[in-house]
Amino acid sequence: MAEIDVPPYFLCPISLEIMRDPVTLSTGITYDRENIEKWVFFDKNGTCPVTKQVLLDTGILIPNHTLRRLIQAWCTLNASYGIERIPTPKQLVEKAEIMKLVNDATMNPRSLTTSLRKLRLIALESDRNKRCMETAGVIELLASVIKKDKSIPMMEDGIASNEALSILYNLQPSKAGLKTLLTQNGDFVESLVRVLCHGNYQSRAYAILLLKPMFEVADPCHLVSLKPELFVQIVRVLSDQFSNQAFKAALQILVEICPWEHNKTKAVEADAVSVLIDLLLDTLDRRSNEMILTLLDHLCGCANGRAELLKHGAGIAIVSKKILRVSQLGSERAIKVLSSISKFSATPSVLQEMLQVGVVAKLCLVLEVGCTMKTKERAIEILKLHSKVWKNSPCIPSNLRSSFP
Repeated sequence: MAEIDVPPYFLCPISLEIMRDPVTLSTGITYDRENIEKWVFFDKNGTCPVTKQVLLDTGILIPNHTLRRLIQAWCTLNASYGIERIPTPKQLVEKAEIMKLVNDATMNPRSLTTSLRKLRLIALESDRNKRCMETAGVIELLASVIKKDKSIPMMEDGIASNEALSILYNLQPSKAGLKTLLTQNGDFVESLVRVLCHGNYQSRAYAILLLKPMFEVADPCHLVSLKPELFVQIVRVLSDQFSNQAFKAALQILVEICPWEHNKTKAVEADAVSVLIDLLLDTLDRRSNEMILTLLDHLCGCANGRAELLKHGAGIAIVSKKILRVSQLGSERAIKVLSSISKFSATPSVLQEMLQVGVVAKLCLVLEVGCTMKTKERAIEILKLHSKVWKNSPCIPSNLRSSFP
């Protein structure tokens, strides 16, 4: 390709790659369909990349057949250079065709599974199809299928429900679509909880991956009214670790919903603290460690959470061990956990345990290394709070005694 000249109007203005399916926006500028759909639908840009004009209708992408034929002819002329002729794009599905499939699935239960499989194939063809499906009422159909199923994953209803979960996840609904699932589909969250409770591993993974973006756009009134069973099932996903993607989504969900006091209590009652500590004992990636320590920080904000951490034989020790071993954020969160313990749960036995497992020595070390000022201040605060108990301890290195309060 470097040895021959490519006409500039054959190139997509966004990526400077040869267009394979040129389409023209309402602004008159032509782009490659794949690139402009990514720009508009996934990067959430509502303007033309070249003119910066606001797109009045982001769904209108007019095929530029003349330019596409010119590109195909140029490819044929330059075949000796190893250039392959781009194929003629498949005709795009129309909204009316999608609405007919939705209607068939709604009116004729026997054709439900067949209609869902056709919808899945349509969704896989292009991002444009996904947005078209959303406007044609597919999200509402899929939600109704999932809500109707009471016997996941058994028999025909279970098959249809699993298919609906797969399509709904792969559609990657817009923010408006996610809000529709939350507000206009009644107990849809409860339906996903039922999937988490009774579904197979694949359906459970789809359910947790759907809950994550839904909670990210949810109003606080929805988040504070979540039922205890949801927390039980999210913690179960963490414990089972059947999917790395679902595991991280479950952590992110808990980080999103646990700042609220009622949710902290529900998470603690679902045995979240014990499971999180067990996870910390394993070798995890940096981001997972950060999220687990953030969650423990949230949960230790309530008395029950602190009691559960202290009840676990490795609770204090593993939190202390993570200081200076994960990241600055990880160290900050770990020290916040220890701060909550030292302020509100510092019995003589707890203070002795903190001394024995090296918490005091680690806090002194924090003062000597490149942590943030806020982290150092919190470490000093803990040391000052119990300096009478710890100041004569032999665990404190002699070279650090001068910095001990």
